[in-house]
Amino acid sequence: MEAFGEPIHVTRPFLPPYDQFCDGLKEIWDNRWLTNNGPIHQRFERRLAEYLRCANVALFNNGTLALQIGLQGLGISGEVITTPFSFVATTHALYWNRIRPVFVDIEPDYYTIDPSRVEAAITPWTTAILAVHVYGHPCDLDSLADIARRHELKLIYDAAHAFGVEVDGRSIGEFGDLSMFSFHATKTFHTLEGGMLVFPDPALKNTFEYLRNFGFQGEIEVVMPGTNAKMNEIQALMGESILPHMPAILAARRTIADRYWERLREIPGIHFPAQLPPTVEHNFSYMPIEVDATEFGMERDDLYGLLRRHNVFARRYFYPLICDYACYRGVRVNDPLPVARRVAGCILALPMYADLSLEAVDRICEITSEGSRI
Repeated sequence: MEAFGEPIHVTRPFLPPYDQFCDGLKEIWDNRWLTNNGPIHQRFERRLAEYLRCANVALFNNGTLALQIGLQGLGISGEVITTPFSFVATTHALYWNRIRPVFVDIEPDYYTIDPSRVEAAITPWTTAILAVHVYGHPCDLDSLADIARRHELKLIYDAAHAFGVEVDGRSIGEFGDLSMFSFHATKTFHTLEGGMLVFPDPALKNTFEYLRNFGFQGEIEVVMPGTNAKMNEIQALMGESILPHMPAILAARRTIADRYWERLREIPGIHFPAQLPPTVEHNFSYMPIEVDATEFGMERDDLYGLLRRHNVFARRYFYPLICDYACYRGVRVNDPLPVARRVAGCILALPMYADLSLEAVDRICEITSEGSRI
């Protein structure tokens, strides 16, 4: 089979109609207000709160700073139990707050943190749980909430992959003490770069606004040592322009996911995450498969290389585990992490974005099937 003429990347950002975005740019030009809580930022924040049905939201210039500030605003310290199967920024946010990460294993169905391993890792120094909705798969919300309540721990969710996900008719942002969403250009919903915190306690709103704006309260009073993490007007305009398209974006991603499942599910050695229960509205943020080398006849890395030779840029996501990066090898890990290590060694995220054609999906599946016959 011939290679694609143009590269097919693991993701590609959705862009709103050009004329629509230019109309918004004219508003920015007319206002001459580029940052510092401008009118588009304020309007976008309100519309996000309405979309998510969450009263308290705060916008940031990226998700990493949002999570760092979220931890700071909640006063998290000591040890935080978290997952090694995530993007490294999850743990970086702990490090920048001088918090010790305690890595525990994931469960095998959706790759989210295993509540039984969380409970076993709690010590007198534990102050919070930092869980990740991996690929938009919701964590075991009830079990984690129960553990957090019984042990008086804060429950924080890295929801970078989970914008648009609902559970029992509720936005995924309604769970826990705090959720962070990433609006990076690679995400299902984006603002070029950007991030957001969602939280039930309205008293945190002022704290997060101070922390993202150098700690200023008014013009001359600085009430805490904040940083510069403000979302600018062009970022807010991009998000505001994309938000009305979210139903169509999610529908397109569902159609693409269905096509992958239809074409790949009969190939020996290609396995998908477990089907989500009907109570979950998924956003299909990624298209992960597990490659069982014994059944498939080819290692995951070999399939990754085969796809690249055909101009298809899949991603080994997440690999390696965070605890295996050089900067975190000094962190003691008591959990042997058998599930996380197995998944990291066989996971492969295939291309997934709203305007990926079904013809391209079919060709990617044919290349994958060809790998099983080599």
